[in-house]
Amino acid sequence: MQSRYEQRGVSADKSEVHKAIANIDKGLFKNAFCKILPDTLALSNQHCIVMHTDTAGTKPALAYLYYKETKDRSVWKDIAQDALVMNLDDMACVGITDQITISSNIARNKKCINAENLKDLIQGTQKLIEEFKSLGVHINHSGGETADVGDVVKTLDVGFTAIARIKKEDLIVNNIKPDQVIVGFASYGKSSYENTYNSGIGSNGLTSARHDLLAHEYAEKYPETYDEKIDSSLTYSGSFKVDQLDQTTGVNIGKLLLSPTRSFTPLLHDIFKQIDRKKLSGIIHNTGGGQTKVLKFIENIEVIKDNLIEVAPIFNLIEKETQTPMKEMFQTFNMGTRLEIYTDQITAEKLILIADKFNIQAQIIGFTKASSENKVTIKHNGQTVTYS
Repeated sequence: MQSRYEQRGVSADKSEVHKAIANIDKGLFKNAFCKILPDTLALSNQHCIVMHTDTAGTKPALAYLYYKETKDRSVWKDIAQDALVMNLDDMACVGITDQITISSNIARNKKCINAENLKDLIQGTQKLIEEFKSLGVHINHSGGETADVGDVVKTLDVGFTAIARIKKEDLIVNNIKPDQVIVGFASYGKSSYENTYNSGIGSNGLTSARHDLLAHEYAEKYPETYDEKIDSSLTYSGSFKVDQLDQTTGVNIGKLLLSPTRSFTPLLHDIFKQIDRKKLSGIIHNTGGGQTKVLKFIENIEVIKDNLIEVAPIFNLIEKETQTPMKEMFQTFNMGTRLEIYTDQITAEKLILIADKFNIQAQIIGFTKASSENKVTIKHNGQTVTYS
């Protein structure tokens, strides 16, 4: 039986995409979190190149809806952050946290996204670059493409391409081994470099999250925000209004769903200054695939997560509203832990202390052991689920 996520035309594990690229060259190091390419810029044997592209997914459709309801212009900068961080944090997983060049790709439906919205989005990107610079992460914006393509895009699509050059000796290539511990870092709360509470939802699973929580009246008011081919019972099937306050966090539902993706790049930038990179056997950014993401980067390993950081309130809200099974929830969402590092016990304790300086909750969430097959086992609230 298809999950609710699949019935909405999306895939948590992107199985069709992975089949399509199965025979494509994996780059210099097949287990690296990003594809590593030879240095074609300076032709140096000591360096390599990482080029990465990602978007804010369907989150801009929710930003559009929220803006129409509230006229809150801050949503556009947050969308720029979602798209930017999905690039930066993936690249940080291979050791790149500085001197990154980006190019933007904005596709809009001009009848929905007006000139003021576009200005807020572009200027918001520049503000983000300045904020990252103050944290030691230097980003160079080379420009990009902005197109009015109403025949193709219903509201807005926002993406970035990022490129950086790194010494091969500084690369982090996943080599996750048995008998290691896993340090998890919370995606929610309020870090030292965030101005407001972050729900931790990031940019994955938003198709389900907004439809599962928001009331059906939005389907009638904003048909441009969803695929009309989806069964009507799955479109905005929740009970909440965007301006309705969540009792647990005191933040309205719309803002919880639109919390900009927290970047772990400033944290990792500091970690790389203090910790020998050879001590970090694996860094995983739990985006598409949620808590099962690591499956793509292990060989003959079972990853056991039996002490996960407390589930973020936004995910409890979704689970309560939909009664979605635990197995689907942990494969669709990060559930409050969006970054994990595989290492030894002593290094783990140091990582937790560094995270604390940034007011980011971190703890040992599990361990690894040898296995005849690759699998992830999650133990939560008396339940155990396994993915392979």
